[in-house]
Amino acid sequence: MADLTPLPEFILGVDLDGVVADHTLRFREIMAELRGVEPETMPLERSWDFAEWGFKPDEYAHYHRIAVMEHDMFATMPVIAGAAEALWRLSDAGVWIRIITHRLYVHWGHAKAIADTATWLDTHRIPYRDLCFLGKKPQVEASAYIDDAPHNVEQLRSAGNTVITFEQPYNRDIDGLRAANWSEVEAIVTELAAGHVGQFHAQLPGIDAGSDRLNRNRP
Repeated sequence: MADLTPLPEFILGVDLDGVVADHTLRFREIMAELRGVEPETMPLERSWDFAEWGFKPDEYAHYHRIAVMEHDMFATMPVIAGAAEALWRLSDAGVWIRIITHRLYVHWGHAKAIADTATWLDTHRIPYRDLCFLGKKPQVEASAYIDDAPHNVEQLRSAGNTVITFEQPYNRDIDGLRAANWSEVEAIVTELAAGHVGQFHAQLPGIDAGSDRLNRNRP
């Protein structure tokens, strides 16, 4: 008789900005428009506090609010290459995708931040089962996490969590498990999930792979 005991779920906690959404590129486009300069005057190779962009004290928060509230930044960021496709394949294989993002830091802008985030996820066909807005990520249960923020990686790991650092210029001094792109993320998560659940198939048979399949299959 077949063993029908359900396999343990593998939950992947996925950060958005700097991991799935290209926050730096879109913010640079908006800042270039606001300053009336070429985008290239603000390097993409930047530190966590955007010091290379010449912000004065408190200017970052001021301009970031403008970008979110007046330029729809959370709804218009480009997706990082390969993210949607890799997440679809992992989701199809049984990984529970839990989006975890700290975007509720614009006072009186929470409704827009939430709505624009949901719109962006739908527009770019990002699969997920949960969408969590919070700052302290160790409060969220997941089998493993992927994040780019140095403080989040350190806090999560100090709480005993498995964390993949998604490589960005501002986190290159962080040791441990890391991925430079979504192909590497998929390979690492596949290995972690296999060890967690005992078996893991990268793609279920008969599933139409690809983040655009919802469009292709729509009547």
